[in-house]
Amino acid sequence: MKERSDGLIVLTIVSAIVALFFIVAGDAPPGVNEAHYLTKAKNFWDPEWCRKDLFVTSGKAHWFFYWTFGWPTLFVSLSTTAWIGRAVGWALIAYGLTRLTRSLRLPVGYSLIIAIVWLAGIQNGNLAGEWVVGGIEAKVPAYGLVLLGLSELVARRWNRVWIYFGTAAAFHVLTGGWSVVAGWVAFVWLERIQRNPNEPKARFLTPALFVGGVISLLGLIPALGMSSGATAAESVSAAKTYAYFRISHHLLPSAFHFDWYVRHGILTLVTIVFLATYLHRRKKASQELTAVAAFAAGALFISIAGLFVGMLPAVSPDWGARLLRFYWFRLADAITPLALACAVAVWMRAGIEGRSRNVARSQWISPAMITSVSAVLISVYLLGQSTWHNVTGGVPISVSNRLLGLHSDADYATQRRTMADWIKVCRFVRANSDPDDVFLTPRHQQTFKWYAHRAEVVNWKDIPQDVLSLREWGRRFVEVYPVELSTMRVTIRYDRLRHFRKRYGVDWMIIDRRVVGPHLPLVQVYPNEDERNSTYAIYRLPSVLP
Repeated sequence: MKERSDGLIVLTIVSAIVALFFIVAGDAPPGVNEAHYLTKAKNFWDPEWCRKDLFVTSGKAHWFFYWTFGWPTLFVSLSTTAWIGRAVGWALIAYGLTRLTRSLRLPVGYSLIIAIVWLAGIQNGNLAGEWVVGGIEAKVPAYGLVLLGLSELVARRWNRVWIYFGTAAAFHVLTGGWSVVAGWVAFVWLERIQRNPNEPKARFLTPALFVGGVISLLGLIPALGMSSGATAAESVSAAKTYAYFRISHHLLPSAFHFDWYVRHGILTLVTIVFLATYLHRRKKASQELTAVAAFAAGALFISIAGLFVGMLPAVSPDWGARLLRFYWFRLADAITPLALACAVAVWMRAGIEGRSRNVARSQWISPAMITSVSAVLISVYLLGQSTWHNVTGGVPISVSNRLLGLHSDADYATQRRTMADWIKVCRFVRANSDPDDVFLTPRHQQTFKWYAHRAEVVNWKDIPQDVLSLREWGRRFVEVYPVELSTMRVTIRYDRLRHFRKRYGVDWMIIDRRVVGPHLPLVQVYPNEDERNSTYAIYRLPSVLP
């Protein structure tokens, strides 16, 4: 009976955490990366869908994610698939938080406190733009498995740790792979440096480590296959495009804004103070939190190593590009605020226990209760600000002006009208074109395939992972959105448009009138007298000369 009651409590808390995730990140699909991941997942299960699109037909680096989460696209819409994926991914993360809370010897209800502080810390203290709870993509289930692995690490059940981290790597090789490295740091600290000599010595090289490694091959082999058929020079060129041009805001330290360093530095310092203060005062009761701190230290060491790697572009651009691809700052962005959240929850519990024992002005009442409650209240405020901004925006992030970088200060009504215009033009395309048609699309969009179900020559968001396709993406991007136009719009030179028609088999071009203007010397296909669209238009490309 007690086990049934415990199960219901856990289910209730998991549901409450998922509800929190919905409030914070429950925008209508597609989320910021869902159009990127789920269109590729749809092509994985239906190779005929957008079969002429460079991105969706390129190498499938996240093969296991597409296989696991992509099959609903055969039966339901992309939006429904996104909600199914979110529900599964968020529930896995929420369950992982409850398991971690239990491992910290806290009542399971403290999971909600940890979730609040964690989310606020990620959103407001990241260095390289990492997030965990949002639209469904490969790293979401990966982080859920990392949390399960961390809960076992806290309990020092190492065999389970490696299997969970290996499974995380199957979904997202870097998330799981870096967790293994941080887990090794924690293992060395807990089982070698700080080990109680009266306890049996734990082994690092075990069959479970091998099993976890084998499972991780589901993510590692596809990732290694991204260089297949490419020369060393082509691999370096692709890495430069990826690290220095397209993803520099996540990878290249010199591209990070100064305030990102400030906010992450503050978060890291506050986390260290919370952990160090508690561990110093509660040495006999701090084994679990020590384990979390050791894992967080491993993540921090990886991030520091990434800062040194970030110096390479100045002396060796080739090696810098190759090494920066590995997202050195991803794990610390997620785990540092998690460690802070765990410390806050443990401090709060200690303060409550001191008060329950009627200890007058206990040493925990002042530092523990005041600081931990303050941390939670600040986190609630920061999350509330973010959530209110999303709610009042009323526009999914993937089609918002804020993300797409065009007229980002537009008011609510303007953004809603722009979004409605975009969906209308995509629906017109889907209803009035052949499934194999290819389109030139506006620079400031990333959801054409999601709404129109048609291929496009190139867009900024959808960068392939394999070397050969990535190089082709780079060539296409600067060709379609030339540097002389600041890569902000498609060229309208007749000779270039004829070239596009001949080379890519593209007959149609969608233009954003806010960028190109209301009239072009081309045949307008949409809107016509029966349609209204103040933002977008479709033109037929000039015929190829005989």
